[in-house]
Amino acid sequence: MESAILILAGFIIGTCGTLIGAGGGFILVPLLLIFYPQLGPELTTAISIAVVALNAISGTIAYARSGRIDYSAGLVFAAYTIPGSILGVITVKYIPKELFNIVFGILLLTLAVYLFLKNKKNIGGMVMPSPTNGRRQHVLIDNEGITYRYCYNSIYGNIISVVVGYISPLLGIGGGIIHVPAMVNWLKFPVRIATATSHFILAVMATVSVITHTFQGTYKSPETVHMILFLAIGVVPGAQLGAMLSHKIKSHVILQVLAGCLVIVGIRILMCSIK
Repeated sequence: MESAILILAGFIIGTCGTLIGAGGGFILVPLLLIFYPQLGPELTTAISIAVVALNAISGTIAYARSGRIDYSAGLVFAAYTIPGSILGVITVKYIPKELFNIVFGILLLTLAVYLFLKNKKNIGGMVMPSPTNGRRQHVLIDNEGITYRYCYNSIYGNIISVVVGYISPLLGIGGGIIHVPAMVNWLKFPVRIATATSHFILAVMATVSVITHTFQGTYKSPETVHMILFLAIGVVPGAQLGAMLSHKIKSHVILQVLAGCLVIVGIRILMCSIK
């Protein structure tokens, strides 16, 4: 029964996470904190980041077929996440469980407020921002024939990637829930390109975090491997579905529903931490 629930949870996480380019860790970590309170912060985030890695790899394959990944930006940003992701894995073992829960609960509520207030944006092509301030224009044509024109500040993008790289394994959330809004609102990427490219970056970053956890022996428990395996069975097809739905469902609707869920879960985690 538990295995079937893990598969179903993985499918939902894979679908929702890929749909908004967030990896799904921000859904899985609260579930682990609530239903598996015996797990410490290191193991909770390790399980989550492993599932996020599988989700991101599966979703990236689907997004690659759509032609919406900006590989030139994605490879550079991914490289800047690597040092932070290694440091995040090393740091998490020193965080007390109560403090971890409080920080994560506050983060969920903050993200929920942001998602509620997020402006609805057109997910079609985006005209290049003006002025360009000398920045190179990027032109990308996806497999549906939609042309995207945009430019971005690479220095800001690199700084954001370092921060996301550190926070992601530290909290086990994958980082897409932060990276996608940053790419859209600060770097001015089109939403569809930001979602797909974020998933590509996440695949690289999460894989590095998993390798670091493996070398540290975090996954040596059979129970841990069991959880990851059954979550993965649901995550992989869920990620394919999420990528397919990404251009059929209005993104702001999904984000607002998720925001409501984040409020409920964030309050629940904080209440458990205060007791």
